[in-house]
Amino acid sequence: MVFSSGIFLFAFLPITLILYYIVPGIKLKNALLIIASLIFYAFGEPVYILLMIMSTIVNYLFGLIVTIERTEIKKIGLILAVVSNISVLIIYKYSGFIINNINIIAGTHIRVPVVTLPVGISFFTFQALSYVIDVYRKKELCQKNYFYVLLYISFFPQLVAGPIVRYEDIYIQFKKREFRINNVAQGIRRFIFGLTKKILISNTMGEMADSCFTYSHSDYNILIAWMAALSYLFQIYYDFSGYSDMAIGLGNMFGFSIKENFNYPYIAGSVKEFWRRWHISLSTWFKDYLYIPLGGNRKSELRTCMNKFIVFFVTGLWHGANWTFVVWGLIHGSVSMLESYGIIPQEKLQKNIIGRIIGHVYTMVVVVLAFVIFRADTLSQGLFIINKMFTGIHLSYVSVTWILGRLTPYFITMAIMSIIFSIPITQIARKKLSRLEWCSYVISIILLFLCVLNLSSANYNPFIYFQF
Repeated sequence: MVFSSGIFLFAFLPITLILYYIVPGIKLKNALLIIASLIFYAFGEPVYILLMIMSTIVNYLFGLIVTIERTEIKKIGLILAVVSNISVLIIYKYSGFIINNINIIAGTHIRVPVVTLPVGISFFTFQALSYVIDVYRKKELCQKNYFYVLLYISFFPQLVAGPIVRYEDIYIQFKKREFRINNVAQGIRRFIFGLTKKILISNTMGEMADSCFTYSHSDYNILIAWMAALSYLFQIYYDFSGYSDMAIGLGNMFGFSIKENFNYPYIAGSVKEFWRRWHISLSTWFKDYLYIPLGGNRKSELRTCMNKFIVFFVTGLWHGANWTFVVWGLIHGSVSMLESYGIIPQEKLQKNIIGRIIGHVYTMVVVVLAFVIFRADTLSQGLFIINKMFTGIHLSYVSVTWILGRLTPYFITMAIMSIIFSIPITQIARKKLSRLEWCSYVISIILLFLCVLNLSSANYNPFIYFQF
């Protein structure tokens, strides 16, 4: 089930929300959320709900083990928790990738297994791991009641595509949270804005990106290449930030406060700043649970460099079993390293407006080119498109006509909106018009109407991050 489907918008969500505010007491509300979350996941993955439930049981037990006073048992419990969770990811997400690469390198002919990827497995596995690690670090976080752990991992707003919610940040809210009409109203508004990002902007950009990435190589040129790159740049941002907005809005509706996951990453003046603004929950997860345990920057410069490369390698691999994702991560890691050691003087660039413009331009060039690799089916396809972005000056009548035919007034409007809303213009407007907050609710109703109209007639409605 996806947030942008009719069954979710007009059946699952309103029924769950009404029942939630009818049932008395926080314990019954939590029980309702658990049932609703299991139904939500089972709707699309009826078999793999058993895997998700098993994950909650196993990690609940590991949480108890790592609170045992004996240091040896605690460490063994933590190691087993990490190994078991990563093993599940390897089996379901990376087994085919690993065997295929072994066959290529060793010249073997091992049969590559065909395994269906459970939706959201990377997200709920990382949340489960964060629970065990947080309990290992702070014994008082240990949850004796299994159903709180089940609710934490299965909570449907962030179950299948994040944000990755850390147990330490939310566990208090399972036992105590406020239920206010104002929170519900703000949550609905935030959800609608996220839905608008997804339905009106991301889907429009996505259709263009798909068309450009699959266009015939024999007639590929600079226009199609840049259209492919820029369309996907905005598709992935509005797809994922839109989903995060919807998840945060849903959390507000049920009394939860979920941390922000995006902070206008396309205004960044360096790659390091980009990662402070992009997919914040993932980057902070890797920082706290991988980079710092590896030693962070407390060791030698060589060790620090290795730690950063490991983190960016794993970040890329987390997104999918394909070398395109790994290379995407290593591109960001390499440029981030160049910034850290002053080879790219990003700190100096921030001292004046011309430097900031230069910093922003080079950052966006890196981001755009890396996303071409990320989106491509193969490295060779990604490199082909990047090559055409700078050398494909042959403009045939057929290719130009093809592009012009897709530059409809609707697409151009959504493209302009994608640029406008990628900068903090809404925050500025909200501060200026704080006394006219009711206008935002009127606008949200209009946007919801437009989204529903679009859903009723459109067949294209993918969620990019469901595959992760």
